[in-house]
Amino acid sequence: MTKISNRDRLRLIGGLGAFSAMNAIAVPAAVLGGSSAASAQGQRTLSWSVNPEPPSLNAAFTSASIVQQVSSKMMEGLCTYDHELNPLPGLAKSWEISPNGETIVFKLREGVKWHDGKPFTSADVKFTFEEILKKRHPRGRATYANLEAVETPDAMTAVFKLSGPSPYIMSSLAGAESPILPKHIYDKADPSKVREVNAPIGTGPFKFVNWERGSHLMLERNPDYWDAGKPGIDQLIVRFIPDTGARVVAFETGELDLAGGFPVGLDDIVRLSKEPNIGVTSFGFAMLGAMHYFEFNMRDPQFQDVRVRQAMAHAIDRDFLIKNVWFGFASAATGPVSQKLANSYSADVPAYPFDPARAEALLDEAGFPRKDDGIRFRITHDPSPYNDRFKRFGEYFKQAMATIGVAVDLRIGDVGTWLRRVWTDNDYQTTSYGIYNTTDPSIGVQRMYWSKNIRKGVPYTNGSGYSNPEMDRIMEAAQVEPDPMKRKALFADMQRKAMTDLPIIPILNEDYVTVYNKRVQNVEGDVAGVYGTFADISIAS
Repeated sequence: MTKISNRDRLRLIGGLGAFSAMNAIAVPAAVLGGSSAASAQGQRTLSWSVNPEPPSLNAAFTSASIVQQVSSKMMEGLCTYDHELNPLPGLAKSWEISPNGETIVFKLREGVKWHDGKPFTSADVKFTFEEILKKRHPRGRATYANLEAVETPDAMTAVFKLSGPSPYIMSSLAGAESPILPKHIYDKADPSKVREVNAPIGTGPFKFVNWERGSHLMLERNPDYWDAGKPGIDQLIVRFIPDTGARVVAFETGELDLAGGFPVGLDDIVRLSKEPNIGVTSFGFAMLGAMHYFEFNMRDPQFQDVRVRQAMAHAIDRDFLIKNVWFGFASAATGPVSQKLANSYSADVPAYPFDPARAEALLDEAGFPRKDDGIRFRITHDPSPYNDRFKRFGEYFKQAMATIGVAVDLRIGDVGTWLRRVWTDNDYQTTSYGIYNTTDPSIGVQRMYWSKNIRKGVPYTNGSGYSNPEMDRIMEAAQVEPDPMKRKALFADMQRKAMTDLPIIPILNEDYVTVYNKRVQNVEGDVAGVYGTFADISIAS
């Protein structure tokens, strides 16, 4: 049996953090202001880095995560969420759902003003959901498909009328996902083209000041924010620092206060966490449910026998990946739903622990013995090219499969080529990628397994071509089941079916992190983390 050598192990884990401060970009001194948490003018200034620079600033028209992070500081949703992802009051102070699940009555918060001073009313809610989110948001078209109308019996009441129960809607009302827009600004022939798409007017704790493309975005405290006394900072500088090494240096020198996701190399996160003035937390990303999936092209004759798919699952050592590729910032996945989604996760699924001997036996049973050269068959693998850890997974996978006699040809190309191969041409045998469950499996997981979501040219849909009428029935029942316990049971059935049929091998739950200067207070106050409003963040004096 082929072994993974120590040299190969070193090659897998080496180079992840080889950065140089010599590549640091120049940033205007006025933006840095010396110590970032306190500018020369005595303002409470927070320097926050996002990467890459967002293409726009309004999350009502895109599901791009980098836009969501920035947009949510200026624009809010009807709800926020607690640590178990149950809805809490936002722009809606209360709500009532009818017994049949087809009507939701939202009572709106009084006294809220848009940044231009105009009052927030139910007319804005009606316009946003009927004309923007339902028609123009990439996920909103599916999330709000059953929304027939929003009635406005008075200025502070919005009534959602649904064609059928849609319980997942209550998981989709955060400002990052479904921001409320001012009707008086966007009620134009093409609302996506108005100036305020990139100079937003919202109700949030921060107001837009200016956007210096390639450098930074400047936001300032909203003095008329409805939550009195908040936010706890006067100025929010959003910096765009494309070089990873430069971000490391900015943290070390105190020029950068905060960044989320995987803002620096994974080994640099470990090193920075040991600095006395720097904190690292994985709190605040539960609403993403970030995972790493391995996917088979189920159209390929090579994978028609489930024993082949099971064998490959048994050959993957998640513990090795967690330690050597993700540097501890991940946990082993047991199924397609992240363990962070407490309301829908189930551990009661078929398991495929690391067991190369079992993998070899399954391949023998499936009729794929080793040939004279020791190889059973050859396949291609197209890992997501978005970042180093995804590419390193591809390198690991190639070596892991060699131990059970499966030869793997890696195809690592540019993002456009990869997307086209997998979701347009279906010209692949296996692929792997990062995926967000979002707050509800009907939104973030169903799309990967539902036969009605096999859509050529649409990334992160059912690219595998997997089709099972029983799976479709389970997922469609969960979509409309209003009883939370019955719905959770349906999700458990879905997870068992997914891990029995195994068109996708869920590999890991990714633990995104926020790196921050310890002067910044209450970083863990919002379950949405960097996707939240920053209203609760303050700076130690």
